[in-house]
Amino acid sequence: MAKQKTSRPATKTAAKKRSGVKAAARSPARKAVKAKVRAAEPKKPARPRQRIAISHHREEDFKADGLRAYAKYRDLGIADASRGLAQAHVIRLQGPCDPAEVSKLHFHDVDFQMVYVLKGWVKTYMDGQGETLMKEGSAWTQPPKIKHMILDYSDDVELLEVILPAEFKTVELKA
Repeated sequence: MAKQKTSRPATKTAAKKRSGVKAAARSPARKAVKAKVRAAEPKKPARPRQRIAISHHREEDFKADGLRAYAKYRDLGIADASRGLAQAHVIRLQGPCDPAEVSKLHFHDVDFQMVYVLKGWVKTYMDGQGETLMKEGSAWTQPPKIKHMILDYSDDVELLEVILPAEFKTVELKA
């Protein structure tokens, strides 16, 4: 007597029906487990609400109260407006450049740092990059904790610097 063959589609349909019952039964249990896992994951703390910061150029806003004695800084109000998330300032390096004071190898413990040359030029050294001349319109990022230093700059140099977070530590190194 010849065996009757079951068509493939019928076999697959039967398998789907059987597994569909189990899947339906497991679905609420899986959802409950996933919900518990999500609840156990640490939630990111809510960032404080940021506000608008507007800063207009005023010569009297350049202060010699920043990180370096040979520079004047114009704070752009970003640190306060972002509740410490970031800071931004315009830096005027005071000429002429004195390498004995300026050229000190250091790094910043930051998450992000970007510099844009607004005016003049600055010659930098960055670990792994070497010496680079940055001119008006040049921009660069400095990865977290990269060793770097300023080698020289024009008497009229102005830089825009953006750093995250607003508060950070600078570590001077022996060259």
